[in-house]
Amino acid sequence: MKQHQPHTAAILGGGSFGTAMASILAENGHRTRLWVRDPETAAAINEDRENPRYLPGQSLPEGVHATESLDEVLDGADLVFVAVPSGAFVEVLRQARPKVAEGTLVVSCTKGIHEDGFLLMSQLLKREWDQARIGVLSGPNLAREIVERKFTGTVIASPDEALCQTVQKALSCDYFRVYDNPDIYGVELGGALKNIYAVASGMAAAIGIGENSRSFMLTRALAEMSRFAVELGANPLTFLGLSGVGDLIATCSSSLSRNYRLGHALGSGQDLNQALEALGQTAEGLNTIRLVATRARELNVYMPLATALYEIIYEGKPLDTMIARLMSGEHKHDVEFSFHGGTA
Repeated sequence: MKQHQPHTAAILGGGSFGTAMASILAENGHRTRLWVRDPETAAAINEDRENPRYLPGQSLPEGVHATESLDEVLDGADLVFVAVPSGAFVEVLRQARPKVAEGTLVVSCTKGIHEDGFLLMSQLLKREWDQARIGVLSGPNLAREIVERKFTGTVIASPDEALCQTVQKALSCDYFRVYDNPDIYGVELGGALKNIYAVASGMAAAIGIGENSRSFMLTRALAEMSRFAVELGANPLTFLGLSGVGDLIATCSSSLSRNYRLGHALGSGQDLNQALEALGQTAEGLNTIRLVATRARELNVYMPLATALYEIIYEGKPLDTMIARLMSGEHKHDVEFSFHGGTA
């Protein structure tokens, strides 16, 4: 147990990542409640200490209490983590709003983009819970490895320094290191955008591209991510950290990544419905590809990989569209942002 004031922590969303955060918080001595929609999952967590749907076979600490009641999970909570899929984000925020007290620390763990207005999750939180203090958690954090206590790092992002320090203390442990960053939108965009390239990486693995090709693709993916994010006001240097290149490497090279698995299934010849059915979980990258490719076109931001993926998935173009786009691109600069912040 940590030697600091314990929190009453609420985690909204009993998927794999929400469960992983609940596991750390409970181990660190915080009063930890996990909101899940399904009463059977709640019962399994409370009685068997396991989330059978999202993290089968992984033992959870005694301190995690699961419930399907939003009122119960938020009662007295001073630290709230929101880890529901982006498609359900607004609905859950509106249901929960009356139970969130003024000044509550709220951390978004959702790596997605809201279609209406192209809003990030922190922007939705500010709109729906204007009484809260808001941050974003993002990094190379595959949930199964976290509950297996394999060491990793993450980033808490917020211009609110006190919030960052509080979350660092609440979550840090022997296997989970928490860094801070004031660039909330850069960190959040890194988490959302890398899902696009995890789908691309899974496709590329399925068709058997080489290691040189894979490195080339990942590096150009990082360039696309930072180019797009800077257009939206982020700091390009954020993408050299855990929430940028760190998360990109993890999700583009691991079969634990849902977006990688989706891409691999598509690259292996399954149609989209078959691939999603086999996955059985939300793959945020699918929606992000559509939204970002459309937004990049509107902003005139050069994103050949994201655009090619959109055409492959939504317009039925062949897989080699992705490689053709990379090999015939306009941009010649390796590194686009100088140390003075301008483009090269």
